[in-house]
Amino acid sequence: MYTVALLDPISGEPAEEGELCLDLSRRPLGLMTGYRGDPERAEAAMRGGFYHTGDVASRDGDGYLTYIGRTDDVFKASDYRISPFELESVLIEHEAVAEAAVVPSPDPLRLAVPKAYVTLVAGAEPSGETALAIFTYTRARLAPYKRVRRLEFSDLPKTISGKIRRVELRTQEGARHGGEAPPGPRGVTEFWEEDFPSLKAVSEDKND
Repeated sequence: MYTVALLDPISGEPAEEGELCLDLSRRPLGLMTGYRGDPERAEAAMRGGFYHTGDVASRDGDGYLTYIGRTDDVFKASDYRISPFELESVLIEHEAVAEAAVVPSPDPLRLAVPKAYVTLVAGAEPSGETALAIFTYTRARLAPYKRVRRLEFSDLPKTISGKIRRVELRTQEGARHGGEAPPGPRGVTEFWEEDFPSLKAVSEDKND
């Protein structure tokens, strides 16, 4: 039997959205005792009387849990918590999108905004027209604070096992647009919301 708790990653207090943890006061028989040869990592994973999985989830009014993402992938934009997993799930529903990875892109106003790195299906062109179509599609399916505001057509870096290396994309974004230096130049396959005045007109009509 596993006793599950959701803990705020910052305060460590119980929350309706937070890190998925297992209560160690009734330690599950199938849970590891620690990391062999790495006591510091084991202590971090078992801190505070809970086993910390590194996964973030939310609990609804009926007690059902919904997976959001990994703690190191979830980020804040304008003080809202953003789940790359949720945005990517919407992106890959677009007919032109084969794969997508969402990371925070530094922004002077919002601190960070969601940026999507997108690999297109065969035959789709990495053009402004395609970018506009994807922006329009996602805006109709996401709350305003979750909107993808930047997009770049690119192959996605992956591990040997095929897992997308978001950390590499986050580092790339930080180097390009973060810090005190002026933002680096955008490539020809990178597009921002402000590149398309028609999107702003739609936002003003909807007051968002």
